[in-house]
Amino acid sequence: MAVGKLVSWIFLQVVTTIFFLGLTNAGGLQLGFYQRKCPSAELIVYKTVYSFVSRDPTLAPSLLRMHFHDCFVRGCDGSVLLNSTSSNQAEKDSIPNLSLRGFNVIDAVKTALERKCPGVVSCADTLALVARDAVQMIGGPVWPVPTGRRDGMMSISFEALTGLPPPFANITQLKQMFAAVSLSVKDLAVLSGAHTIGIGHCGVISDRLRNFTGKGDTDPALDPKYAAQLKVKCKPGDTNTILEMDPGSSKTFDESYYTVVSKRRGLFQSDAALLNDAETRAYVTLQSSINRRRISFKRDFAESMVKMGRISVLTGNQGEIRKKCAFVNKQ
Repeated sequence: MAVGKLVSWIFLQVVTTIFFLGLTNAGGLQLGFYQRKCPSAELIVYKTVYSFVSRDPTLAPSLLRMHFHDCFVRGCDGSVLLNSTSSNQAEKDSIPNLSLRGFNVIDAVKTALERKCPGVVSCADTLALVARDAVQMIGGPVWPVPTGRRDGMMSISFEALTGLPPPFANITQLKQMFAAVSLSVKDLAVLSGAHTIGIGHCGVISDRLRNFTGKGDTDPALDPKYAAQLKVKCKPGDTNTILEMDPGSSKTFDESYYTVVSKRRGLFQSDAALLNDAETRAYVTLQSSINRRRISFKRDFAESMVKMGRISVLTGNQGEIRKKCAFVNKQ
């Protein structure tokens, strides 16, 4: 890893520890949890993630999304990483998770950690650290990741179907699903901003473009000119064509997503839904304003990620420390 990147890593550790210390000592988690048993753990994570993201920056939004999908189902316990078995279909094989990518990155990080400190660092912590570092590497915000999570031992496909906010959710559904994991309406508005990076596919918005109410119509919440552009890109029956969620800025972590939403050009119904609630709409308006947005969005995102990373964590003697993230340990 380049010297500049190493200095950057050391700097972010110092800054986040000082800046967020008051936010990160709840729920049995703590900053520097591995300092005694594996002092190089977070540096190992950073260096391994850098080896992947420096070659393929598109992995960053994928790894962030994987962390979201883990925490919203059974809490941040690494259950999204488990493979299915002959008797159980796991979360990763549920429809909402079939497009997840980056499991190879998690496996590489875990292998490096096991080589240095066998049986010490959990897969749940590994995923949380990987997501933070990957986003930081593409210019996103920095947030502290208090560690001490332990790994769950169950992963059920159906729970991903019911627990993950779908791209076609309305604002009532979104608020209920965030409240169910103790996240606020502001957190909903802020964490939706993760769509400033990454992609979607035509298949996810096909009904929105051509059959919104079952009568061959287009979602009236979608800007007509933008809908026409999307129809050119997404031919009838096309499920695979890639679409930017934040057109022209999908590789940059910034607040331009909110400008897109304010113009009724959010790719998913869940993006458009932010305009249907007074609090989320106010946040969209704030972040699409030139005067206030640049500092506050990244600060808000960091704080909401800290909150999300504490959802229903397993600590102490709960769960286990998996040797391989795709498999529970042999009993």
